[in-house]
Amino acid sequence: MEGALNHPDANSDALLSCGQVAALFRVTARTVTRWADNDQLHLNRPGVAEAPDPGRCAVVTLLHHQGRGVRCDAGWVRAPWWGPRSVELALLVVALAVVGLALFALQVSGAGVAQATSMRTWLGLAGLALVVHLVLRRVARAADPLLLPIVVVLNGLGLVMIERLDAEAASRARVVGRAVPRPDAPLQLIWTALGVGCFLAVVLLVRDHTRTSRYTFTAAAVGLFLLIMPALPVIGTTINGARLWLRVGPFTVQPAELAKIVLIVFFASYLARTRDVLSLAGRLGPLDLPRGRDLGPLLLAWGGSLAVLTVEHDLGLSVLFFGAFVAMLYLATGRIGWVLTALLLAVAGLLASFQFVHNVHNRIEVWLHPMRDALGAGYQPLQAKFALGTGGLGGTGLGQGSPGLVPFANTDFMVSSLGEELGLVGLMAIVVLFAVLVERGFVTALSCRDSYGKLLAAGLSTVLALQVFFIVGGVTGLIPLTGVTLPWLSYGGSSVLSNWALIGLLARISDASRQPQPAIISPQLLRQDLADAATQTVPRPH
Repeated sequence: MEGALNHPDANSDALLSCGQVAALFRVTARTVTRWADNDQLHLNRPGVAEAPDPGRCAVVTLLHHQGRGVRCDAGWVRAPWWGPRSVELALLVVALAVVGLALFALQVSGAGVAQATSMRTWLGLAGLALVVHLVLRRVARAADPLLLPIVVVLNGLGLVMIERLDAEAASRARVVGRAVPRPDAPLQLIWTALGVGCFLAVVLLVRDHTRTSRYTFTAAAVGLFLLIMPALPVIGTTINGARLWLRVGPFTVQPAELAKIVLIVFFASYLARTRDVLSLAGRLGPLDLPRGRDLGPLLLAWGGSLAVLTVEHDLGLSVLFFGAFVAMLYLATGRIGWVLTALLLAVAGLLASFQFVHNVHNRIEVWLHPMRDALGAGYQPLQAKFALGTGGLGGTGLGQGSPGLVPFANTDFMVSSLGEELGLVGLMAIVVLFAVLVERGFVTALSCRDSYGKLLAAGLSTVLALQVFFIVGGVTGLIPLTGVTLPWLSYGGSSVLSNWALIGLLARISDASRQPQPAIISPQLLRQDLADAATQTVPRPH
């Protein structure tokens, strides 16, 4: 990394490396204070003492992450032009280019996608991405630069595939003489715009993520209310055997998507306060297991998951919340005994659900024996596997396959649609993008300075990882189908809104965790500076 030094006596700018900046610190400053009015760092108290470690120096960190200048007695050290937001802008160009190439491939394939529709989709996505980038450049300059480009390319590929499925559905309707169904891509673009609005609302309103920890039990009450709303007799709606939706006019809303974020806030705040107590363990032979008196939170989470499974008949939501709580509990305490206890409870709950919950029983039976009812309950998973097999390694190409033969290809089975036309290579590339996104979330958790922020970032990343695992594992036959949608790729407004809000919260936490720390000056160094300071005789003013 290089910067420019403008010395008052110099005729031209000189370039300084990190090591030279550190050397400059040795002869210029001991104390670093931040100017609140111009957001720069002012170095005062000149001296010849040893400089702080460059790896921990606030100014070096600022040069890495903030892209701002540093003022000292020798002049100005200007940060390089590249920084998190510049890297983000470059990656956004790449992401939008990938989406544009995918839309172009649809055009040349003859899939029947209108050129005006593709152009509207690309311009709309590009405009939304630019707005988010400009807002982050203004209010969250240190936020992780990889979050937004990855989400944009995933959301864009989802729009491309939904357009492709719309064209296939329209073509099939014309062949059989039926009315052309309403296309889903324009509505998905509107949901994307609303999701970006949720992202901006989170980034602008939640200036300090630690303030959300004040609403621990409020978040718990709101989350539980959102979970039970679909079970209410008047407003709840059952679709495909699961009672997860609220009908609002012509639309259906899934409040559990918002509940997952609110409950993660509750889990993080609660565990940050009680982690010391929950870390205590008892001995059972060679195992360190949690004490009986501390099992209350885990039993409540387990009972709540079973209640969701029994009342709302949704296996994915139940496992998602219980898995996220157990993962956060392990991260908070570091005790593997909690994981073992949770596994025992999960097995017991699964066996009981298999016997007494009809929906769970059917899903497991279809998973184990899909050929027993190949034209009924087993039709979807079998067609999904055929689609993946048709795609092979390199895929049939965008617009060249028949992903619409799989029922619910744009929601529950988006993985099979992508795997057929992009192949194993393309599908694994998408999985890698999700893996990088989750990894950046855990990096944010590791770099966060407060326990609540660590658990919140880790919990949000865990929820995202579990969603991807459940849908990819269910479609490929690794686990039973759970009904969880693929974030940003599957059609659905509730999922898009909640996942954009989730990324907004992660961006805010990453911005706080990547801010420079003030230099730590010990009292011994301050006393040494005072002892070494020269005494000057000042004449008395008349």
